[in-house]
Amino acid sequence: MTLKEAYSYAVTFLERNGVDESDFKALCVVCSILNIKNSEYDLHRNDFVPNKKLADMLWKLKDGQPLQYVLGKWDFYESVFYIGEGVLIPRPETEEIVENIKRISISGVQEKLSAIIRKGKICLTPEGVQGLYIIKPAPSNKSLRFRNQIPANEHLTMQIARQVFAIETGENGLLFFQDNTPAYIIRRFDIARDGTKIKQEDFASLLGKTSLTHGGSFKYTGSYEDIATCIKRYVAAWQAEMAKFFKLVVFNYLFCNSDAHLKHFSLQQTPDGDYRLSPAYDLLNASIHVKDSDFALEEGLSPNLVKSDVYSRTGHPCKEDFETFGKLIGLNEIQVQKALHSFSGSDEQVKQLISNSYLDERSKRMYLRTYEERISRYNRKN
Repeated sequence: MTLKEAYSYAVTFLERNGVDESDFKALCVVCSILNIKNSEYDLHRNDFVPNKKLADMLWKLKDGQPLQYVLGKWDFYESVFYIGEGVLIPRPETEEIVENIKRISISGVQEKLSAIIRKGKICLTPEGVQGLYIIKPAPSNKSLRFRNQIPANEHLTMQIARQVFAIETGENGLLFFQDNTPAYIIRRFDIARDGTKIKQEDFASLLGKTSLTHGGSFKYTGSYEDIATCIKRYVAAWQAEMAKFFKLVVFNYLFCNSDAHLKHFSLQQTPDGDYRLSPAYDLLNASIHVKDSDFALEEGLSPNLVKSDVYSRTGHPCKEDFETFGKLIGLNEIQVQKALHSFSGSDEQVKQLISNSYLDERSKRMYLRTYEERISRYNRKN
């Protein structure tokens, strides 16, 4: 088959077998077979790819082998390292430290385990059984500050979103392993109670963005206005869903969720065949663990946003900018003010949940301080 056909087949195979980052891994595999760079794909898309070698590599990925072992080599800091089992894999986070790269995706380095509840006990999902829960232990990536606090951080942020601000989230909680280390657990909301799969697409897919079309940081490209435009395109009752989306964008800003990229927003199909915004997921205060920024997406709220004097002078948005953004994406004045009003007068509830959370005392102080700093920026008028 041709390189183009091989890439399409590989993506489908990996997705069906639950392999994450399927588009990126598929691209790496097919280009590796032809000994070309990923960026040279278009120049060789009609070249022949041997079926057997492709099949062997895909099955290794399906069996859980690291991509670097499957390829046998890996680019690191502008050099190629040849890798086999027993050889330490050059980690991308190491290169990020060398280059002082600003962005590390927390969700992208967290292991995710599929689980079910059987006879009142949480069990890892046996082969051939549909998992209903996702377990996320603390990541092992040492470049993340206080990484053992990430499960409690995500649990707290999800609870604040749901309990204080009435943002719909997946059902979630914390569990503890025998050594008392915590893990975050969430029920999959793309699986109905009767076990049927609910159609769901994230906005990277809906916007046609992949590593092939937009590079390795594809999920961080564009702006939140792009998501809003997509909601208008696919959702019949778009104003109701737009109000939910707008509120979630404001929440992410106030709670320092700088990892709210295109794959962390999704549309779900309803039983009637319409589409709605999925429950919120992957919410956490990223500033505790990585160098923070105001927004995950490179173009922020919108490249068309007329910034307030405060935003232009300080480089940080305030309430006035979110008001402008709300109207820009099609909400009326009443809808905008209703959403923004929900973030007023909630400090005591937020503080109480932080105090009662499973974060350690140092992380509680950091969480509260960063929230108060964002609220101060948000309310700034001069």
